[in-house]
Amino acid sequence: MSDFPWSAFALNLAWAAAAALAVMLVTFTVAVPLGLHRIVDIAWGVGFTAVAVVTCVASAGEGDPTRRLLVTALTAIWGLRLAAHIARRGRGHGEDPRYEAMLSKAPGNRNAYALRMVYLLQGALVWLVSLPVQAAQYVPDPPSALTWAGAALWAVGLGFEAVGDAQLARFKADPANRGAIMDRGLWSWTRHPNYFGDFCVWWGLFLTACDSPAAAAVSVVSPVVMSLLLTRGSGKRLLEKHMADRPGYTEYQARTSGFFPRPPKRTHSGVGAR
Repeated sequence: MSDFPWSAFALNLAWAAAAALAVMLVTFTVAVPLGLHRIVDIAWGVGFTAVAVVTCVASAGEGDPTRRLLVTALTAIWGLRLAAHIARRGRGHGEDPRYEAMLSKAPGNRNAYALRMVYLLQGALVWLVSLPVQAAQYVPDPPSALTWAGAALWAVGLGFEAVGDAQLARFKADPANRGAIMDRGLWSWTRHPNYFGDFCVWWGLFLTACDSPAAAAVSVVSPVVMSLLLTRGSGKRLLEKHMADRPGYTEYQARTSGFFPRPPKRTHSGVGAR
């Protein structure tokens, strides 16, 4: 652990926090006149990309160049694809019902409350969850088989996210599927291919830091927190609560894995994509 450049990494934590904060504050200044705080979801992926790029610059001369470029590229590809997808999905829509419900109960000024409870909170989460992205870039050793295994797991995750999002978008674009439950393609193997993909992405990025015990120790909190958010926090739990009353969703739950992919169970209900 003595080979890890702790002083340089500690300074990077401050630079990363500043990068995440800057993205969120810029987004806030755009969102307020538009009256659309939902665009903070676009900033989520952009924030991770900013942290990765800032860390890549700051870690020059400290971490292995190949690892630095690899981790930065993996993070930016994931973050910018997610940001673009959310931007396309939200085009032409009003405020997200989640934020509308939250801000309707705001004590005092809605925008000030949004700044504290949405933007600054998400900025802090970006900083925390990005710890493997930061720590990996300060590992002085060249990438090992473990690093490339992490990149492979990241690729599996990105594939689940991108393919699942594309399948869902095509399904929703067909007027015949209005009000129906999407249970085709990856969505027949898991009810949340996008969340499972995120899970793989962040455990994969964590593995890229594991050639250094110090980097692994300081960043393991990231995939743990992300896993909890996806399964018990704002991801799977809230979405399934929202979907619970949809016709056919109970049957879909009965035959389809809640998170980790597996072949769908055979049922006799005859309920399919409606």
